[in-house]
Order: sequence, then structure tokens, then C-alpha cells
Amino acid sequence: MVLITVAAAVTVLLLRYILRGQIGDRIVRFLINAFHFHDSDAQTIYQLVIRNNMDMILFIIILLFLVILFRFSVSWFTKYFDEISAGLDKLTEGSDAEITLLPELDFMENKLNQIKNNLEKQKKAALEAEQRKNDLVVYLAHDIKTPLTSVIGYLSLLDEAPDMPPEQKAKYVGITLEKAYRLEELINEFFEITRFNLQTIVLNKEKINLLFMLQQLADEFYPMLTPQEKQVAVNVPAGLTLWGDADKLARVFNNILKNALAHSYEKSVIDISAGQQDKNIVITFTNQGNPIPQEKLETIFEKFFRLDTSRATNTGGAGLGLAIAKEIVNAHSGTIFAQSNVEKTVFTVVLPQK
Repeated sequence: MVLITVAAAVTVLLLRYILRGQIGDRIVRFLINAFHFHDSDAQTIYQLVIRNNMDMILFIIILLFLVILFRFSVSWFTKYFDEISAGLDKLTEGSDAEITLLPELDFMENKLNQIKNNLEKQKKAALEAEQRKNDLVVYLAHDIKTPLTSVIGYLSLLDEAPDMPPEQKAKYVGITLEKAYRLEELINEFFEITRFNLQTIVLNKEKINLLFMLQQLADEFYPMLTPQEKQVAVNVPAGLTLWGDADKLARVFNNILKNALAHSYEKSVIDISAGQQDKNIVITFTNQGNPIPQEKLETIFEKFFRLDTSRATNTGGAGLGLAIAKEIVNAHSGTIFAQSNVEKTVFTVVLPQK
């Protein structure tokens, strides 16, 4: 617009100078030569038709000039809009080809290609997560048949032989109960998958005594620790508190501890420590076990990801525990990450104290 305004002003000055200068004499001579007017008549015609209407003539000429200049400038701008629109079309089409624009639009070309790459990564991650979920559902459905068949089989034996010796009956009841518990675990994993897809995290924050919460959590895991002679050591200063949703944070710590329990050596100690750093509370879960490969330290927090990729479901859950933990921590404006080497694996949760 500034360019158009300047061009219009310059045009006005030039036209006024031209029409009042030599161009005026040439118009007079043209009237004399073309229509054989006397000099005085030609001067009068020039005076009446052109000189006295100078402002109107300048206005018309300037208007035409502005229309032409505006059309040119609009076409100049729309050329770039057309380029950007074509780039967006390639972006929405999902074409594998790289987006290329005019050299003047390098910044926009880089931005569109960056968005395109991010969308492709997200799409790939979503497809992989969906495939992992579908595979897991198939495996769970298949593995449910095994304990269900055992439960039905042993119950049938108990039903068909009411006079079975007490020792044998107790043995069959124990096996049936064990298989029923396993069946319950598998069904719960199905529900876990559904809940994860439908859940919306709503926080009900309150003041939390962190030492009390983590000690209570360690006590709840005692029956699972004893068979493998594992222990949990809680090292948290007394009186350390934070604001958060107690139920949901308990689920975070439960999922992390469950993971540590599943991947730690027998007769080892799982250490839970917490402390204040600046305005944050840092909680760490440390266990000794097989190290997590470096390339999997980020993906372990993705939904339906399991370190044990084998088909057996008795070595892990639905691959949602750490993914849910990450979502809850993020909802608290915190962070969660893992570090692992041959000596130890450490899961760290950083939460704002207030």
C-alpha cells in the first residue's frame, strides 16, 4: 500500500508537469495541424477542454493507474498465496514427495516440510500403537482360553466325583483358584485397554503426605515381594508434602513399582527415595535388574508397549501402566523419565510441590 501511494503521488506530479509544459504546446500544434484551427482558437480549445479540467483529467488518469497497479500488486501477492495453497494441498494429501515452493518462500517451505514430517511421525506412531494393541488383544483372547479350559476341566472333575478324597479335592480346588485368578488378570487387562481409550483425567488435588503414601504402597506389595525375597526401602524425609490427586499419584507410583518388581533380580532391594529440589518434589524408584536398552527408554512410556515382546502374557500386562503414569504426571505439570545401565534402572518423577 505504501508503494502504491508513493507511485500515485509521483504520477500526479509528473502528469501535472507534463500537461502544463511542452505537452501543452504539442497539443495546441496538433489541433492546428489536424483541424486547421487558428492559433488563438487552438489555445482556447486547449484552455477550455484540458487546462480548465486538469484536476478531472489527472483524477481519471490516476484512477486508471491505480487500478492497473493494484491489479498487478494483487496478482503478485496471490502468486505466493497460490504457492502456499498448493503446498497445503500436498500436506493434506499425504504425499511422500517433499513440498517445494518459490525461493522467496523458503521459510514457509521449511515450516510446511517440518509439519509434514511431524504428521508422518505421529501417523506412524499411531499405527504402531494400534498394531501393538491389536496384537495384544489377539494374544489375550488366545491366552484366556488356557486358564478357562483348566477351570472348566477341574470344576467338571469336582462335580463328577463328589466323593473325591479331601486331599485330591483340595489340590484341584487350589489349581482351579490359581487359574481363576489368572483369568481375572487377563480380563482386567481387557478392561484396562478400554479404560485407557475412554478416560479423561480430572484432578482432585489435596495435600499429600508423601512418606505415608509410599510406605503404604510398599506394605501393599509385601505379599508379591516375599516369594522372590525382594524388599522395598522407602527413604523419604518426614513431613515432605505436595499438592496433587492422591488416588491418581498412587496409581503412578503403583505402576512404577510394579514394573520395578517385574524386572528386578531376586533377593534385591527396590529403593524409593524422595526429596525437594527448588520448587519441585523428585521421587526416584531404583532397582537392580537387566538394563533397559537405550533405544527403548523413551518408547516404554508409549501405550501398549511392552519390554517383553514375546507372546506370553504372564510376563507383563497390557503395556499401559507406564503410559498411564506419564499421562497422570503430565496432568500434574510434572515429568517422568527413565535411566538404565548394567548396575541399576532408575525411574524419576518430578512434580511441582505446590
